[in-house]
Formats: sequence, structure tokens, C-alpha cells
Amino acid sequence: MMRIVLFLATNVAVLVVLTIVLRLLGLDQAMAQEGFNLGPLLVFSAVVGFTGSIISLLISKQMAKWSTHAQIIDGSEGTTQHWLVETVRKLSQKAGIGMPEVAIYEGEPNAFATGAFKNSALVAVSTGLLQSMSQEEVEAVLGHEVAHVANGDMVTMTLLQGVMNTFVIFLSRIVGTIVDRTVFRTERGTGPGFFITVMVCQILFGILASIVVAWFSRRREFRADAGSAQYLGNPRPMMNALARLGGLDPGHLPDSVKAMGINDRPGWMALFSTHPPIEQRIAALQARGQ
Repeated sequence: MMRIVLFLATNVAVLVVLTIVLRLLGLDQAMAQEGFNLGPLLVFSAVVGFTGSIISLLISKQMAKWSTHAQIIDGSEGTTQHWLVETVRKLSQKAGIGMPEVAIYEGEPNAFATGAFKNSALVAVSTGLLQSMSQEEVEAVLGHEVAHVANGDMVTMTLLQGVMNTFVIFLSRIVGTIVDRTVFRTERGTGPGFFITVMVCQILFGILASIVVAWFSRRREFRADAGSAQYLGNPRPMMNALARLGGLDPGHLPDSVKAMGINDRPGWMALFSTHPPIEQRIAALQARGQ
């Protein structure tokens, strides 16, 4: 709850600062004279910006189960399933969170955690991961996913995306209005220049926003790796798991849970990657163990 309050407070504070800057520059009065009130626009941008993100968070568990065809297990299905459930239970107790649902899905090596609340999350692993890793390495991956839950990463990512969406909508419409009035010289109402500019700006600002979100996502991966090392009392299992993953092809995940799985993009596309290079993650764990 405190995380949500802080993010909402930050969003409000930034919007207030932006409003003050526009007022100091005289843009708010100029836009008001054109019949464009910034107050309602701020409210509209925040509502639209956060609504989609919050709804996605609230239905994230069901969407993840549906999109990956994950099967919830309780440990009674077999030896492997029993070990998985008990391992997640042990890690959750160390992390101080409620027992998540545990699931297995068919696919290449990957794993993810999702859910709107710390005490009712979902941790899922693929059959490919179970087949390609030792139990110690799987435990390290499970620790990583439990750390995501304990750190509240799903909520944090949702709120950050909401903030970015708010600014994309807000700034796109401001730029659209300015261009419509000064370039296309629309005197009354809004002309086609406004709508064209808004669409272009939303694409451009959306790309910039996705870079910011991806950067933050990469930071949280280091924290989750550190959490796994803390739960297991040793960074070596997570390092081994990452090294093994470095030689595997991470399985495809649906967009709804992609940011929570294993992900790495080469070259300039790394700016949009939600996960840092495996080599950097191993190096960070090595530094932690020294």
C-alpha cells in the first residue's frame, strides 16, 4: 500500500511541477484563451493512463494462466510437483509473503511471477526449465521469482507504466494544440493538425516511455537476483542458473507476462529489453559474493 501511495504522490507532484512550469512560461493562459483547459486534461490523462495499467495488473494472474496454459499444482501430482510446491513455500516464508500459487506450463526454459498482491501471487515454471536445470538451479530461479513478488515489482511496474502513459497522453495533446494553432492556424475548435500531431507524438513519446520502463525493469532484475542469493544463502546457485540459461534459448512468453520472464535483446534493442544481459547479472552476483 505504501508503494502505491508513494507512486501516486510522485505522479501528482510531477504533474503539479509541470503545471507550474507551463504557467511560468505563460502557456497555460495561451491555451486557456484557445479554449484548452489544462486542469481537466491532467485529470483525463491520469485516468486514462492508469486505468489500463491497473486493470492489466488485476487480471494478470488469469491472463497468465490462460495465455501460457499453465496448470496449477498442489504437490499431490508427483514427486517433482511436490518438491516445487514445498520449495516455493520455503522461499515464501523466508521472503515474508503469503504462499503463491504454483504452476507448470509446457514450453522452452523460462519462468515468471505475476499477480496484483504479494500474498496471492502466481509463480510458474516451464517444463523446459525443469528438464534442463538441476534442482539447485531451479530453486535459485524460484527464489528469483519469489523475490519479484516480495519486492512488489508487479505493482511498481504497473504504477510506473501508468505514470508514463499519463505523460504521453498529456504532452501529446499539448504539442498537438500548439502545432494546430501555430502551424495549421486553426482558429476555432481543433483541426486535423491536432489529431495528426497527437497520434505522431503518442507514438514517439510512447517509445521514449518504453525505454524508461525497460530501464527500471532491468534494475529490478538485479534486485531479484540478489533476493534469490539471500534466500539460498549463497549467490552461486543463481549464478549457475544464469550461466546455464545463457546457453539456452529463452522460451517465448506472451506479452502479458513477457516482462516477468527471461528476456535479453542484443545491440541498440537492449534499450527496450526488460532484462539486463546475463553476463552483467552474473558479474553483479559475483561482486555480491566477494
